[in-house]
Amino acid sequence: MRHTLCVLLATGLLAACGKSSETGTAQAAAPAAAASASATLLLSPEDLTTLQPSTLASGPVLSGSLQPERRADLRAEVAAVVLQVLKDNGEAVRAGELLVRLDDTAIRDSLASAEEAVRASGQAFEQAERTVQRLKTLQAQGMTSTQALEDAEVRRNNAQSDLVAARSRVVSARQQLQRTGVRAPFDGVVSDRRISVGDTVQVGRELLKVIDPRSMRFEALVSADRMHELKTGQRVAFRVNGFAQTEFTGTLRRIDAAANAATRQVAVLVDFAKPADAPRVAGLFAEGRIETGSAQALLVAESALQRSPEAVHAWRVDGQTLAKVVLQVGERDPRSGELPVLQGLRAGDRILRRPGSTLVHGQRVEFAKPAAAPASAAAAAVAAK
Repeated sequence: MRHTLCVLLATGLLAACGKSSETGTAQAAAPAAAASASATLLLSPEDLTTLQPSTLASGPVLSGSLQPERRADLRAEVAAVVLQVLKDNGEAVRAGELLVRLDDTAIRDSLASAEEAVRASGQAFEQAERTVQRLKTLQAQGMTSTQALEDAEVRRNNAQSDLVAARSRVVSARQQLQRTGVRAPFDGVVSDRRISVGDTVQVGRELLKVIDPRSMRFEALVSADRMHELKTGQRVAFRVNGFAQTEFTGTLRRIDAAANAATRQVAVLVDFAKPADAPRVAGLFAEGRIETGSAQALLVAESALQRSPEAVHAWRVDGQTLAKVVLQVGERDPRSGELPVLQGLRAGDRILRRPGSTLVHGQRVEFAKPAAAPASAAAAAVAAK
């Protein structure tokens, strides 16, 4: 009996000790969690952005690509074998410069044959002409018949026709000979080479593409639903893929009279306001807006927002604390990539540029002090000594 009481007493003491230990652990964890929730956030001026009203352009959105106004698809005009390709993609060319040389052996033979035919036809015509003149003299003296003179004139006319045809063949052969050398139509750059040495090309085969990179323009598409807002001469602001930090401006030059039956979009043409600053690469994607109106709005970068299935919010600094603010934003501005704030923030509010995922509403913030300049630090050291 005494042994049983001792065992029960020991078991009770152990249970009491366990509860005391768990209570101490929970009490220690609570201050730690509170300390973590109220940890002070250290900020620098680079971490904040102050909202100021900006001009937000309104108007139809357009997208397309940059294309040169001066471009040429050089094709084979004779069937021949490629002997030499003198320029490759990206190389500059001058107007009239030889780019491709085709085999001209057969054409030279045709030219030689045509020139020989001209020589023979010329001799035959001269002989027939002398015969006609001689028969005219004899007829005047009554020594030949009119029929003989007429027959001689027919032979002369036939010889003249043969001579004209032979000369035409010579001209054609010379043109064909010139076409075996493909030359640049203007100053520009080779953009697409389609052949190599040894290729056999037929008439109409594409050889090279030459563009003038100084004549770039923005060829875009606009929804037909916004056609009533478009007028030539309107200002256009757009960005080009590969030049994200540069905003280009231009003028609406042309609006097509027909919309695409499949996409219900209308093609427009935009000239660069400063052609010298336009990118020199064709085919780059571009997107922007035709400015038919403008309004003042607060613009926020996408990186400053945090999205959830329920709402969009930002983190605003109110004095020494951090506040989680629910926002209502509009459509993204294709020109700047920012979103207009419709509700939730005001001009002058300071928000975090790139908020993290561990922030807490009401968390205290502290601003880092700027580092002392080297001269000031040296002066302070001398004063201390």
